[in-house]
Amino acid sequence: MKGAEAARARSKSTNDASSSSATESIKPASVKSLQMRFLAVFWLMRMADWLQGPYFYEVYASKVIGGAQVSLDMVSKLFLVGFASTGLFGPWIGRLVDSVGRKAGTIAFAVLYILGALSTRSSLLPLLLLGRIAGGIGTSLLFSAPEAWLVGEHQREGHDGKWLGQTFGWAYAGDSLVAIAAGQLASMMAAKVGPTGPFSLSVLFLALGSVLAAFKWKENVAQPVQGGGNNKPSIADAWQVMIKDKRILLVGAMQAFFEGAMYIFVLSWVPAIKAAIAASGMSGATDIPFGKIFSCFMANCLIGSTIFGSLQSRGVFIETVAASMLGVAALAMGLAAYATSIVSTSTGGALALLVASFFVFEACVGMYFPSIGTLRSKYLPDTHRSVIMNIFGLPLNLIVVSVFMSIRQLGVQGALSVATLALSTAGACSFVLAKDVGKQKQ
Repeated sequence: MKGAEAARARSKSTNDASSSSATESIKPASVKSLQMRFLAVFWLMRMADWLQGPYFYEVYASKVIGGAQVSLDMVSKLFLVGFASTGLFGPWIGRLVDSVGRKAGTIAFAVLYILGALSTRSSLLPLLLLGRIAGGIGTSLLFSAPEAWLVGEHQREGHDGKWLGQTFGWAYAGDSLVAIAAGQLASMMAAKVGPTGPFSLSVLFLALGSVLAAFKWKENVAQPVQGGGNNKPSIADAWQVMIKDKRILLVGAMQAFFEGAMYIFVLSWVPAIKAAIAASGMSGATDIPFGKIFSCFMANCLIGSTIFGSLQSRGVFIETVAASMLGVAALAMGLAAYATSIVSTSTGGALALLVASFFVFEACVGMYFPSIGTLRSKYLPDTHRSVIMNIFGLPLNLIVVSVFMSIRQLGVQGALSVATLALSTAGACSFVLAKDVGKQKQ
């Protein structure tokens, strides 16, 4: 009898534990609401951003200024104006986002991007330059304000951190689908009304996103600075916070070096594939379907985001996920650099290796964004979140501008080699972080 009673007790205990575990895994309605409110705005804003990307070169190259067609050199300078404004103004923009409000920062992004989009309808150089500055500042807001709002709201409502990782996974998995759709819409609009068409269409998505944010988001700001004079986040304080915490510096280095490599890839993949196709002797090398290749890249991003979600659901530590992903990314980019070095002696193998390496790298990109978002939510203090995120952009901009200005000397192979070095450095930082976290958990 006593044995039977003990068995029943054990069974009850096991059932209670299972019931408790099941209850803990049930997503609260408040989390579902937060995810829906964030994802709707995030995907609308990202749609607008993706729409403007594919026709950036064409919209400026089509301009006639002072009786002369805009040259490649002028387009490059316009690109650098936007990129430089992102880096220069980023920390101050982040400070305003943290102190004034993350919702306000998201809406400000939409306004600035609308101004940038409308400026492409002009052929006046001052207006084009102002449009690029507005777009550059808007980029700083896009990559800090919505994420800071989500993390701040998540913490304010006291939700379990696992749901935040899930939200980031969904956000960037959906972003890949949004990018594929944006590429098709951009092509349709450009065919109908010219290269300004995608920019005009982006205004609609920006307006919808800002309206949703205005009515569905509650405002949140950075937590008060303990012992601060005016309790407002400052750039100097953010620097001190970063310097005192090795883990923040490691996350910042991972972001700067990975995204620096990613932008180098954006500048290099088209000429790399062109050269490989030309060297392979394939017919029709002048009519390369870059739109379809871009869609394939985004499909691989989706695969990467899906892998991230699967690993998160299995409880794999985010530091381990990031370290593994960065190692694979560095290897893939190294193989791509090698492929560009053998295109003249290969009869097609270089092209296959190059495309395969790019596909693997894009899958890593799909894993990177939810990974870095989760890491930032874990290690960045809410008191200076947006400021620190934008400070991370300073070395990123330095890497990209340096490579862009030296592209003639480096060539495609040199640029991809620099990207490989950057990814290797990011991977080393991620392994140090994973090792440090592993020691603390022992």
